[in-house]
Amino acid sequence: MKWEDLQSSENIEDRRGGGGPMMGGGPRMGAGGLGLGTMVILGLIGWALGINPAILIGGAQIVNNMRQEREVALPRQEAPRQSAPTDQLGRFVAKVVGSNEQVWSRVLPEQKGVRFQPPRLVLFNGYTQSRCGTAQSAMGPFYCPLDQRIYLDTSFFRDMQRRFGGGGDFAYAYVISHEMGHHVQNLLGILPKIQRAQQLAGSRSEANALSVRAELMADCLAGVWANNANKQKPILEEGDIEQAVASAQAIGDDRQQRATRGYVVPDSFTHGSAAQRTQWLLKGLRTGSIDACNTFNE
Repeated sequence: MKWEDLQSSENIEDRRGGGGPMMGGGPRMGAGGLGLGTMVILGLIGWALGINPAILIGGAQIVNNMRQEREVALPRQEAPRQSAPTDQLGRFVAKVVGSNEQVWSRVLPEQKGVRFQPPRLVLFNGYTQSRCGTAQSAMGPFYCPLDQRIYLDTSFFRDMQRRFGGGGDFAYAYVISHEMGHHVQNLLGILPKIQRAQQLAGSRSEANALSVRAELMADCLAGVWANNANKQKPILEEGDIEQAVASAQAIGDDRQQRATRGYVVPDSFTHGSAAQRTQWLLKGLRTGSIDACNTFNE
């Protein structure tokens, strides 16, 4: 992937260093808040079962917040760097985010009549705080709609190579752009509707099926980004698409469950099978159209 000449995003919060400090002085404890131990357990459960831990933690915090509304004034630690990082990996992330900003600033108004408002991407080591709970390395990258931020510990890229059999610049760009896809869903009003439907779902499998549709749509939107970015300025090189497909397959729910459990439980899927994730990523890549990504009509 040709990324060096892409424009960097300035919407980067670099919280790396210092052992992954918690923003705001530490985790919230006691009544009305989730303790760090609880968040760790939820993160591990989500990872093992293939459920997005952000959903588990966010849901738990919503319940707690409904019990006791409050504002907690916490001391600020050293402010995160707001400009694009200078290390190579940080620069790469900033360039991919910048490319997404350019594409969606044009495509979203043109195709859907919606103004694009860029999210921030938070780089961290180990753990950090989000409004959806504690972001941890084991959770993988995720988008928090409550603060409109993407949280990324770049060690996930190493995990893609070592544990999932994926990797390469375009594969990493696909991961970042998938999370940007969730932000696009949020701007379109799709994400809030999905979350409400999940709360009203009659069973866990029904709620999981909605999660799968949302995740597959984000895969497709990542493909939409790549299609349009490549039209603006050729970025794709030979083997890039194969890298992204290999990564999409590697993080499919069926592959993950077979690796961790030895068997597959389709009703527990939250992100989609390897075949589904590949199908929707390629659909976005081929069409470059948001409308082509309507996974809820399939």
